[in-house]
Amino acid sequence: MPIKPKSEAEIAIMRMGGKLLAELFIKIEALVRPGAVSKDIDSFAYDFITRAGAKPSFKGYKVGGAKYPASICASRNDEVIHGIPNRTPFNEGDIVGIDIGLNLRGYHVDAARTYAVGTISAEAARLVKTTEEAFFTGVAVLKANVHLGDLSAAIQSAAERAGYSVVRQFAGHGIGSKLHEEPQVSNHGKAGEGPTLPAGTTIAIEPMINAGVSEVLMMDDDWTIVTRDGMLSSHYEHTVLITETGYEILTALS
Repeated sequence: MPIKPKSEAEIAIMRMGGKLLAELFIKIEALVRPGAVSKDIDSFAYDFITRAGAKPSFKGYKVGGAKYPASICASRNDEVIHGIPNRTPFNEGDIVGIDIGLNLRGYHVDAARTYAVGTISAEAARLVKTTEEAFFTGVAVLKANVHLGDLSAAIQSAAERAGYSVVRQFAGHGIGSKLHEEPQVSNHGKAGEGPTLPAGTTIAIEPMINAGVSEVLMMDDDWTIVTRDGMLSSHYEHTVLITETGYEILTALS
């Protein structure tokens, strides 16, 4: 399917939703600490989103026959994405990826952060930092009509220069009136390849970077994705608007 740019009215709604989501992540950062449980963070996020007049994008989202049961994904250590919130306490030294989607007035925004629980190892901190840097290295190439492969190649290069691998079985995505739209936004690719991105395109860019091998496995809950080798994984995501001369991060306060 062709990529459909958003209208100014659609972008305005997504911008409002993005600011709400950015505010939520600031509040969640204070909740991620040793002894906290992801189930409580999920409840906090649900209350924040619904009190703002929005809806959680993930709760009830269906893939195959399975409906996702929570408002956030909480993925710890070797869990890459789609971890289901539970009541297992966080431990000092864990890293926890929190991924949240929000639907305001029929339009979705999506973002993720990987948080440190207390004091983490230097290697874990380097992985988290590199994942965020890979995102910003990627978006730096964006402007109207750039090839999608330029973005993907930039993310891949940033991760691999640091000695890490990018997850290839999952990717970012277009976003708007549907949580997942065209195009698929891979974190690996070749510059100059893939479709061009017109101004007004909105995409969720989400590097998923592993400390070890790129391969992943699905757990028996049919949602949680873990690294094949049990090594750490980090996730960072924003919803981004392509403009004529660059980009705008819709899920950031500034």
